[in-house]
Amino acid sequence: MNGRALVAWNLRRLRTERGVSQERLAADAGVDRAYISQLEREQGNASIDLLDRLAGVLGVAVGEFLAAAPDAGGKISPLPAGRKARQT
Repeated sequence: MNGRALVAWNLRRLRTERGVSQERLAADAGVDRAYISQLEREQGNASIDLLDRLAGVLGVAVGEFLAAAPDAGGKISPLPAGRKARQT
């Protein structure tokens, strides 16, 4: 797995483990949601500054984006579709 694929896999893994949508992650990190999608699809190239902001939002060390993936790359389940109901 190359570096871009590793970052993409770990970004999606960390985001979904925490139940954070691409939209919420993008808003909290100050980037466009489409860019988060590009990163997760290995089409974007994130700077270390952006990885640092994303790590801060996700509550992990920036090195987590370079953690070794399982040999098979591991399938990551997507978050449920749709918006969450508003809590009042």
